Amino acid sequence: MTENKQPLWTREFIFVSLINFIIMLSMFLLLVTIASYAVEEYHVDKSTAGLVSGIFIVGSLFGRFWAGKYIDIMGQKKILITGVIIFTVTTALYLISNGLPMLLIVRLLNGAGCGIASTATGTIAAFITPISRRGEGISYFSMSAVMATAVGPFLGMLLLQYITFQQLFYVCLALAFVALIMLPFIHIRPQTHQSAASKGFSLGDFIDKNALPIGSVVLVVCLTYSSILSFISFFTRENHLVTAGTLFFLVYAIFILISRPFTGRILDQKGTNIVMIPSFISYIIGLLLLSYTHSSWMLLVSAAFIGLGYGNFLSVAQTIAVKVTEPHKIGLATSTYFICLDFALGFGPYVLGALIPVLGMHGLYRTMSIVVLGGLMLYFIVHGRKAARYQ
Repeated sequence: MTENKQPLWTREFIFVSLINFIIMLSMFLLLVTIASYAVEEYHVDKSTAGLVSGIFIVGSLFGRFWAGKYIDIMGQKKILITGVIIFTVTTALYLISNGLPMLLIVRLLNGAGCGIASTATGTIAAFITPISRRGEGISYFSMSAVMATAVGPFLGMLLLQYITFQQLFYVCLALAFVALIMLPFIHIRPQTHQSAASKGFSLGDFIDKNALPIGSVVLVVCLTYSSILSFISFFTRENHLVTAGTLFFLVYAIFILISRPFTGRILDQKGTNIVMIPSFISYIIGLLLLSYTHSSWMLLVSAAFIGLGYGNFLSVAQTIAVKVTEPHKIGLATSTYFICLDFALGFGPYVLGALIPVLGMHGLYRTMSIVVLGGLMLYFIVHGRKAARYQ
């Protein structure tokens, strides 16, 4: 049997994708609601409420740094178990949190568990996928995160119309337990190369130098997406498009789901540029449409272009990070990719928020389209012009 015909949808691949979906779903259920909880429960101002929400990403970054160093030392399965256990325990702590300081600590540790677990799932998915189908495999795997991105915020806001925050924490805890129950179904063959733990501090223990160039592109492009994730609700309210705004991420996810089966195969057969360059162009068009949006239909059309563009950019970038590194450093490369992604999404809103009073919401998205164009140029410099050697 040739590698081309090796199965992609194995038991391990399915369960790893499901665990990733469950953890990301729980993350987004709280990411969009926890700020409101902090205001209602502890009467904090909006700035502090934003900290309660955003400190999760800081924890996730710490978790990814740790997982990136030790995943090729301890093994992928052990890191996954560690991450899911930390995530489950810290999710349970929401139920007994009795003050703002404890809530902040719980959010930080919960983020660390999420970062560790999701780094492991991404690494395992890449590791168990046949090399010749790696682009297709990562495209399908990353759909689990895409679905969580769309379903999580929608479900979180919907549930809070019928249940309390305390009951929402129970829902998240139940999801974490489901992820725990799935762990025994994942069996990973031993890695042929495992690194020895280095003594002292070395940047190479946490960042893969081969994946860092594409990571820099991820940093730039995901910075622009943080403007959508954080400010689209303000934008839709400002333009009286709240009803259409609730459908924005749903349309975004639908167009990613429609395109992924094709883009993954094309990526493996034709190389990265033939998918990546149109993805950049589609994302730029989506941002430009958004910057001129004053109607519902235009908002949803922009969501479709952004889904086709940014959504496919993410899976291609992760595939590149894995392809350019050595086989025994897949875990570190995956961690490097996610560190750049999390850093941009976590700190981007603080940087871009300062531009809104100057540029306005429409001007912000117009500026982001120019930044993405710069990201395309950076991509060509660091990878695109030499992409053929990695096919």
